[in-house]
Amino acid sequence: MTVERLWLIVPAAGRGQRMGADRPKQYLPIDEKPVLAHTLARLYLAYPQASLRLCLDENDTWFDPCWVPFGDWQRVAGGVERVDSVLKALDDLASVAAENDLVLVHDVARPCVHPDDLQRLLEALIDEPVGGLLAAPVADTMKRADKAGRVTVTESRDGLWHALTPQGFRYGLLREALHGALDKGVQVTDEASAIEAQGLAPRLIAGRRDNLKITHPEDLTLAVHILASQLDELKRQKE
Repeated sequence: MTVERLWLIVPAAGRGQRMGADRPKQYLPIDEKPVLAHTLARLYLAYPQASLRLCLDENDTWFDPCWVPFGDWQRVAGGVERVDSVLKALDDLASVAAENDLVLVHDVARPCVHPDDLQRLLEALIDEPVGGLLAAPVADTMKRADKAGRVTVTESRDGLWHALTPQGFRYGLLREALHGALDKGVQVTDEASAIEAQGLAPRLIAGRRDNLKITHPEDLTLAVHILASQLDELKRQKE
């Protein structure tokens, strides 16, 4: 199995947190550029050959096409939840995507994904029939709480991983799995969970822990430092 064509889906619609700001978090600035622009730039650095489907709210007034570096891209109307946006993009591709084309879905709020991780993910998925995702082993002690916010038990972290993005699967399999999960009322928290509901086991590809998801205001400051550090690292690699 090989990759004939690579598709990128970036959901950037729905009920995303505004983090107390006047705009969705993907438009908050990191070093004077919005989160979305940084995310797309990272994806393009690793996958300039890919075709992009960017899922945006139909009434999105913040978006500027100049932030998209891809030559082959289209704007797609997003949905309320991530799964809705991804399905809309997959359905939009029905007339042009082949069943075995590889589709990578990346969270717009992860601007710090490292190009090395992106390349390693693609290499791992070229001959992978089920698909897989970037992930990081859990390093912290895990506590389960009750409704009052008190610890009920300390969970073993053996075998536990933090799911990251991108997550990559074959076009036909992913579309079938997402539609099937929604039809059955299965809660879809990410693309891998829909594949799991099919009785399949996605592959975990170890990724860097600095693949930060912008969730809280302080994450923007942290992202500035991560991106600067990674830029220095990439420059040293070229020397």
